Amino acid sequence: TLMINTRTNEPDVLSHEEIDWALPHGTRIELEFASSLAAKKRLLEYLKYTSVVNPHARFRIEIDGEGTTFERVSGEVPPCPQSIKPHPYGIEFGILKRMVAASDATVEAFLQEEFSRVGKKTAAEILAHANVDGAMAAAALGPADLKQLLIAMQEVKIPAPPASTCLSPIGEDLILSGLEKEFALDFVKARSRPPGVFSGHSFVVEAAIGYGGRLEADGAARILRFANRVPLLYQQGACAITQSVTSVNWKSYGITQSGLPQGPVLILVHIASTNVPFTSESKDAVASIPEIEKEIVLALQELGRDLKAFLSRRDRSRIAEDRARAVCAIIPDIAHKVAEIVGKPVPETAAIEGKIMRRVVVKRGLLDGKVQIRIDNHTTKPVELTLYDISNDSGEGATVAPDFSTELDGEVTKCWRVSVEPAGSWVTAYPGAGGGSLTVQGMDESQMVVMDLLE
Repeated sequence: TLMINTRTNEPDVLSHEEIDWALPHGTRIELEFASSLAAKKRLLEYLKYTSVVNPHARFRIEIDGEGTTFERVSGEVPPCPQSIKPHPYGIEFGILKRMVAASDATVEAFLQEEFSRVGKKTAAEILAHANVDGAMAAAALGPADLKQLLIAMQEVKIPAPPASTCLSPIGEDLILSGLEKEFALDFVKARSRPPGVFSGHSFVVEAAIGYGGRLEADGAARILRFANRVPLLYQQGACAITQSVTSVNWKSYGITQSGLPQGPVLILVHIASTNVPFTSESKDAVASIPEIEKEIVLALQELGRDLKAFLSRRDRSRIAEDRARAVCAIIPDIAHKVAEIVGKPVPETAAIEGKIMRRVVVKRGLLDGKVQIRIDNHTTKPVELTLYDISNDSGEGATVAPDFSTELDGEVTKCWRVSVEPAGSWVTAYPGAGGGSLTVQGMDESQMVVMDLLE
């Protein structure tokens, strides 16, 4: 039971209990306004990006009866940030002058009471460095003393603000979960930088980079900008986040660049701060603050090195796979020729191919006038695959019948759901001429080689 104290405008909890609530619940907002299709797209984009950086929340929007839901990927609710006092690093002269004028304490007490992370020992170090008497009244400090005090506050080593309590960073794991849910990326990494300070305000920069997946192969990278878990959709070019992204030499990390990096790349930057420095009241872009831009660039450079390592591994894997494909493609012909020369039956070549591949090998080809699909598992784990064979052949008379088949415009899609144990094989064959295509789902492409000799 809850009542509102109208004098203080604060809640007064009379009783509290937990119950099982089966009906829809949460915060519901209903609006009616004139808009356009472009605005509808932007609204959906805003909620999509909001769900990425708030993976603990479930969002559902209904526009003109059409519903879209963004499911949560975490049941962990982030703790509420707590207010803290300004940090000595980055405090400006004018602000310090106003603070001492409003204080009735001594200089030593003023430092301990008005600033975050300043205890008795740190206050004594600041006073000694500034050559200021800590017993005098703070309001009595003159301009020269204030200047010395300000310099000392910047030079004495003071711990960073407690970001875990005063800020609400997302965390690397939750950023990864949110991005993977929405973009199904081939590669994604996240970094959280140590807390920093500008003008007495603490901040934390978090960044992530993704590659491949559902991202567009051509064009500029997708830049996702956030401030205190809120997406920034407009004025991208005027934002310090975008300027920091363009300042990084992405070519050194294997990414083409024309201002912004190009290709199937996603870059996310989140700034959590007690006072985000926006360029205007519309809060569409972050202002240029050297301390913040430095942390963004450092985070992106770390991620760039991770992406470069991934691209190098992928390229090496592709080269090795192409070589293996080329070798495996000619092994059956070699086996036939050798068998013909020595006058013996053609040997089975799957084991040889497997030793070369060390992967799950899926092969479709013609054998004795029939289309044959064969799977050989040369890994150490069981696999479950789904095969889609699309061609003009009906698949009737297959040695292993499809789980289902459908026909559209003369093309028949035949589907098999297959389980293969380590070192095991699976094969089916049916009368036909081949052609069409073979699609395999259910396994990481890096652990699988599909050899379609009938394409």
